[in-house]
Amino acid sequence: MKKLINSPDDVLAEALKGVDAADENVRVDHTHRVIFRAEPTRPGKVAVISGGGSGHEPLHSGFVGVGMLDAACAGQVFTSPTPDQILAATVGTDAGAGVLHVVKNYTGDVMNFEMAAELAAEQGVRVETVVVADDVAVEDSLYTAGRRGVGLTVLLEKIVGAAAEEGRDLDAVVEVANKVTGHGRSMGMALTSCTVPAAGKPTFELPEDQMEIGIGIHGEPGRHREPLTGAKDIARQLVEPILADHDFAGSETIVMVNGMGATPLMELYLMYGEVRTLLDAAGVTVVRNLVGNYITSLDMAGCSVTVAKVDDELLALWDAPVRTAGLRWGL
Repeated sequence: MKKLINSPDDVLAEALKGVDAADENVRVDHTHRVIFRAEPTRPGKVAVISGGGSGHEPLHSGFVGVGMLDAACAGQVFTSPTPDQILAATVGTDAGAGVLHVVKNYTGDVMNFEMAAELAAEQGVRVETVVVADDVAVEDSLYTAGRRGVGLTVLLEKIVGAAAEEGRDLDAVVEVANKVTGHGRSMGMALTSCTVPAAGKPTFELPEDQMEIGIGIHGEPGRHREPLTGAKDIARQLVEPILADHDFAGSETIVMVNGMGATPLMELYLMYGEVRTLLDAAGVTVVRNLVGNYITSLDMAGCSVTVAKVDDELLALWDAPVRTAGLRWGL
């Protein structure tokens, strides 16, 4: 294992020290391992928080800031944050208008966020939850009942964060969140495994001449393995299941080609070109895009594709100003 670390036991704590030192727009609660905005939630604003296992950066810590999240809970690598972490984030961001929990559909995440919401309610904080389950690859997986929550989480946090920023109430913010989750789908693939620091070896074995289609962001099994092929065919195997699962024809969309952590940006742009060709041919109109590393899997090589249908309301929220480490425009 070759990694820029001191000790596997200290990776998260030391990474959070680096976040604290690097980003003046956030403050880190090192006791609870929660990343907050530097400024408290303004009175009457709905707070939006999320979190999950570390190793997917910039998700979620890199999306804390104006126009996106109010706080993010950092679990250990590929491990759900604990209820006390989530409670600290919930209570610490509530400004009287309630809190929205954005939760990726993994059993531990769902359970711990639910427990924290119950504890927050006992303290008088109203909490609503949206669960993201956009991965079309498999219905049930290693850590999941139902579909996994993956790339759509990034788009949702931006859009919902903007809705909260402009002063919408909690019910209205939830309505926007449900609109996004109902019309977004993702699919990913891997060229290599990833190595969790505490394990010291790859999560799974993938021969040099093989790839895995439908992989999860923790290395969960996908649909199948097959011999490595060209980008054109890989793009087809990611886009076709998305279009088969949801009708995007004739719609305006936001499309993200996301790197899993170790794939060069040049290759991601090459993949975006192939994805765009397929979507154009299918009558899908791409009005905005993201290309880069936004929801990663440590040092895994590979990519994922996310397609989200948008209307004028969602597009305006997407275009609204944002200032975070991971996304920044208009400010």
